[in-house]
Amino acid sequence: MLQKLWKIKKITDDYSVKFLADSLNIPEVLARLLILRDIKNFSQSKNFFRPTIDTLYDPFLMDGMENATTRLIQALTENEAICIYGDYDVDGTCSTALLYMFLKELGANVEYYIPKRLTEGYGISRSGIEYVKSKNISLLISVDCGITAIEETKYANELGLNLIICDHHQPKEQIPEALAVLDPLKPNCSYPFKYLSGAGVAFKLAQGVSERIGKRELPFQYLDLVALAGAADIVPLIDENRVLVREGLELINNNPRPGVEALIESSSLDAGSLNSGQIVFTIAPRINAAGRLGDAERAVELFITKEKKQAVELANILESENYERRKIDEDTLGEALNIIENSLDLDVDIPIILHQENWHAGVIGIVASRLVEKYYRPTIMLTTIDGVAKGSARSIANFNIYEALEKCQDLLIHFGGHKAAAGLALEIEKLDEFKKKFNLVVKQSISSEDLLPEINIDSQLKFSEITPKFLRLIDQFAPFGPGNMRPVFLSEDVEIAGTPRIVGSNHLLTTLKQNGSERIFDAIGFNLGEYFDLVKNNHHHLNIVYTIDKTVRDGRSFPQFKMKDLKVKEN
Repeated sequence: MLQKLWKIKKITDDYSVKFLADSLNIPEVLARLLILRDIKNFSQSKNFFRPTIDTLYDPFLMDGMENATTRLIQALTENEAICIYGDYDVDGTCSTALLYMFLKELGANVEYYIPKRLTEGYGISRSGIEYVKSKNISLLISVDCGITAIEETKYANELGLNLIICDHHQPKEQIPEALAVLDPLKPNCSYPFKYLSGAGVAFKLAQGVSERIGKRELPFQYLDLVALAGAADIVPLIDENRVLVREGLELINNNPRPGVEALIESSSLDAGSLNSGQIVFTIAPRINAAGRLGDAERAVELFITKEKKQAVELANILESENYERRKIDEDTLGEALNIIENSLDLDVDIPIILHQENWHAGVIGIVASRLVEKYYRPTIMLTTIDGVAKGSARSIANFNIYEALEKCQDLLIHFGGHKAAAGLALEIEKLDEFKKKFNLVVKQSISSEDLLPEINIDSQLKFSEITPKFLRLIDQFAPFGPGNMRPVFLSEDVEIAGTPRIVGSNHLLTTLKQNGSERIFDAIGFNLGEYFDLVKNNHHHLNIVYTIDKTVRDGRSFPQFKMKDLKVKEN
């Protein structure tokens, strides 16, 4: 097992914890969790625990919204042909479906277009624009893409297409000269919240149109798609995103559209209790599988269908594609592990850079992430497409992989991304030179401590503090995600209460107690099977780091610890 650094988050003002705990009548542990989330008074706490649609920002604070809504309403009035141009991931397909259904409800002459991942790649392309133009479309609306499409926008303009760009990615120095560009990250955009998902930006456009035509409530029925996109795209679940995702989850759990209901059923999840974590780990991979191995337009069809039978058929296709994707994942991971163990010297080379010409382009990003989890090294996985090495890069917490690639750009055909993940392409004959240079760049900017994964701990916690009231309040911290992660606790001097065992591939299942207390809690440690020999004889007292989730037995819900790490308590 990789050694992990445990770091307890610090609060400098203990008085603020006591004051907030008293004002809210909650345990100090929970007050600490709130202050760590920059929630320091009663009013902020009320907004956190009871976020409402009334707190959403005015869409017209977003630069370009006036032009976008005016042009879109004109297209609706004159029955112009409109096309929604999306992306092939969860955020892109949810954005496309949202805007398509919204415009259909307004009687629009609208269709959608999703590029093929393996042949067209990400974003707006010349071939996509030419297809749209061939359909006699006059207004093109991109969602979840377009902010860097400088040349493609010029081409669209030359062909007489009006283009509205709805994106949430980081723009480059130049902004496309589209009819309107909606992106909260755009320079000089005064929109108060900068971290919407692509579907969030599409929702704001729908909201803007609705306000102008006097149908303000119309877009709220599509918040389920904003919730799916927001959770799956790992945007911060704070501020406006927290409202959008929470309201969307309410829709999913109380009144799911046929496609979402079919997805939940095919995933064997419990209807009515879906949470953000289940979207990330269970629902999202099935939606993404359509774009990775098949045609992402199937995902859009799934979201927009009103027929239960068709929804079930489409969900089953996605289930089958996801199963196939997982098989390819496992085969690719096995090949990658074999190369690492037999051909790489990780004492000499810090990053992992692997290339196999037959690897599937749709899964190498996933495998790169799994290698980062196992070895905690910056990792690049490459395959061969049209005679060029193309692939995905994934990073660790304290290393900016985008900046590292930037220092190697003289060897690259192109690259793009951000500090944690990137895509790249290079000529195969330059691969060895790239490996040497990238390794040198990494060595110059990374320390040995950077190669130890950190576990950031919110608070110490005694088992006696885990009361029914405590658990109810922890539930109200949801939805969990970046900016509001599920709280991580440290409990010391813990004993094994029963007989530990290994379940699944390598998961440690046990029960725990503390200080001779009769209270016993279920606990599971995913991929912590290596600790089995340490705990099986119950001789050691342990310190454990964990989150608190739920498990269901005989129709009843019980707390279950999800252990992130454990250590033998030192005397």
